[in-house]
Amino acid sequence: MSKAERTDEGRGRLGDRISGAAVALGCVLFLGGFVWGAVLYKPYTVPTDSMDPTVQAGARVLAERVDGDEVRRGDVVVFQDSVWGTVPMVKRVVGVGGDKVACCDREGRLTVNGRPVDESYLHTRGDDSQRAFEPTRVPEGKLFLLGDNRQASLDSRVHLEDADHGAVPRSAVQARVAAIAWPGSAAGMLPEPSGFADMPGGTSDRGPLPLALTAVLVGAVLVLGGAAYGPLARRRATSARRRSG
Repeated sequence: MSKAERTDEGRGRLGDRISGAAVALGCVLFLGGFVWGAVLYKPYTVPTDSMDPTVQAGARVLAERVDGDEVRRGDVVVFQDSVWGTVPMVKRVVGVGGDKVACCDREGRLTVNGRPVDESYLHTRGDDSQRAFEPTRVPEGKLFLLGDNRQASLDSRVHLEDADHGAVPRSAVQARVAAIAWPGSAAGMLPEPSGFADMPGGTSDRGPLPLALTAVLVGAVLVLGGAAYGPLARRRATSARRRSG
């Protein structure tokens, strides 16, 4: 065997090793990211248009499994409370324990502790965009919840005469919606509720979903690229031997 043939054969073996390493690493990233996401997130289907336009009826969302104590103002949560019904519901947290929530100010905006909230995610905005209600104090350990489609949402405003003034226990929260998975035209992370960012406690940090999705995508690319690189490297080595021969 000539020196050129040995070199070409060595390149072929190196290509196989690189291919195998890329496929192995890709499998780890792909499966790891998928399992990580499956453990931390759960899919839900939104049954009504009460959260339109943020989440439309029939949309499939990915919600991070969190404890109710982790929830902050502005979060879109999945919860279930016997007073509200027997199925999970999706609403936005606009008030937490101790907050004084009211609607509306002169510009038709929700107020929390006397401060107007800029809610850019609402279905409609302005004087007639949402039904007015008297100031109500949210009990400690409870959450005040409204839909983004204020004109078509059955939410805390419907239960203001209840003992807890429309609030639900933090323990009723099952998950926090992080992203829309379907339909594809609406897929993506939910926008941050910046109107609550300057309030005490701020808003929730984004969860690890983007990192998990990145791991899955990078893993898939490595698996496909590595699987293709091995045969290509061998083919090049064979062609080089034929030319040298």
